[in-house]
Amino acid sequence: MTNPFEDADGTYLVLVNDEGQYSLWPSFAEVPAGWQVKVQETDRQTCMDYINEHWTDMRPNSLIAAMDGKAS
Repeated sequence: MTNPFEDADGTYLVLVNDEGQYSLWPSFAEVPAGWQVKVQETDRQTCMDYINEHWTDMRPNSLIAAMDGKAS
């Protein structure tokens, strides 16, 4: 059985959550609660390129806010 997250011939989505964290997601799988589709179904490399370009700070949004002194 092939890992669906590493299938070079599969189709994927890019998801993002409220913390600004990104995920490569197989297009056949249901999008989990709390995640939104950022990039519609496309090839794996396109998704990985998008994630690498847009997710430049791995810290969750809540940590960024806390470190910037903006936490409530």
